[in-house]
Amino acid sequence: MLKRSRTVIGWFAVAGLNALCDGDACVIAGSREAMRTIMARRAVGGAPSLTIKKTRFGEIMTGLSLGAAYCFDEEAYNRFFPLAQREGLSLGPEDFSDPGPHGVHLFRVQWLAAG
Repeated sequence: MLKRSRTVIGWFAVAGLNALCDGDACVIAGSREAMRTIMARRAVGGAPSLTIKKTRFGEIMTGLSLGAAYCFDEEAYNRFFPLAQREGLSLGPEDFSDPGPHGVHLFRVQWLAAG
């Protein structure tokens, strides 16, 4: 998994310890421009103070294992899911044809504890 863990999946927006989220899920966009578009469409207050940073597969997998949730745009999800499948996650292609209420379809991924 070492090489895959370094693969850049997308970008997230952060200010201090706070990331741009959709509910409780960190938003991961496929490019910096896509993140700016998401921020604009959601009318994110304080957007100029947000820093857009890249995130790698290994970082996302670590977050998932700790209970974090992520919402991916189409480009980021299409980078993420084949790698996640190789690691045993039961994910497949997603239909991104419906743009959703904010004009950008986001797909949520979270590990749920068996119970």
